[in-house]
Amino acid sequence: MNLDLIGKHALVCGGSDGIGRASAFELALLGANVTLLARGEDRLREVTAALPCPHGTQQHGWIAVDVSDSVILRNKVEAVVAAHPIHILIHNSGGPAGGPLAKATAESLLAVFQQHLIAGHVLMQALLPGMQAAQFGRIVNIISTSVKEPLAGLGVSNTIRGAVAAWSKTLASELAPHGITVNNVLPGFTATSRLTGLIQAAVASSGRSEDEVAAGMRATAPMGRFADPSEPAAAIAFLCSPAAAYITGINLPVDGGRTRSL
Repeated sequence: MNLDLIGKHALVCGGSDGIGRASAFELALLGANVTLLARGEDRLREVTAALPCPHGTQQHGWIAVDVSDSVILRNKVEAVVAAHPIHILIHNSGGPAGGPLAKATAESLLAVFQQHLIAGHVLMQALLPGMQAAQFGRIVNIISTSVKEPLAGLGVSNTIRGAVAAWSKTLASELAPHGITVNNVLPGFTATSRLTGLIQAAVASSGRSEDEVAAGMRATAPMGRFADPSEPAAAIAFLCSPAAAYITGINLPVDGGRTRSL
């Protein structure tokens, strides 16, 4: 099986923590040069310095930017692309705050739409010429199982994640002739800071203990546990590899069997 990413350049959004960070490590282990993108410069420096270089010639870097500003985002990414074309985009962003959709403000929906869909679109357009020139491209969106089954209490997330999934499916057909695949990985409950926040929010609203809330979440997955970030990261890395060249337009749950639909 060809998993070799030597000579390829990956941009990993949200790469300083959680699934993004784990994905960056997996891609680096396969030989890719990795550029991390997130807001916190200090954390980016730390994670970039820790990325593996098993082939010796790899070069890793970072971009500190807030993706809510499309102009600055495009300018910073295009400056990197001008020197080193990017072949792999891991489109990953922090999850929206919880709450019922009926109570969400228009402003909150617009802000999350910008952070998730518009930012991804800006990045895709900035990277597309390099992918087309190489006749090789991988776009992997880290979204949520809510695109198959909406999750209670995550109204804004359910709505915007679904929009990203539809955007991805459309792009998959448009970009396939150029050797570019577009896929979605749908993590279930994964041991990240996002999950910690969801547990704490549930504790505050329900009066249950953290242990009770966590146990209830684990019970929704037949495997009976939370995922380690390395587990969805392994699926992401595979979809970026040459071995996955004929896989495009899919939603891949990595959720311990929690999703009941086909």
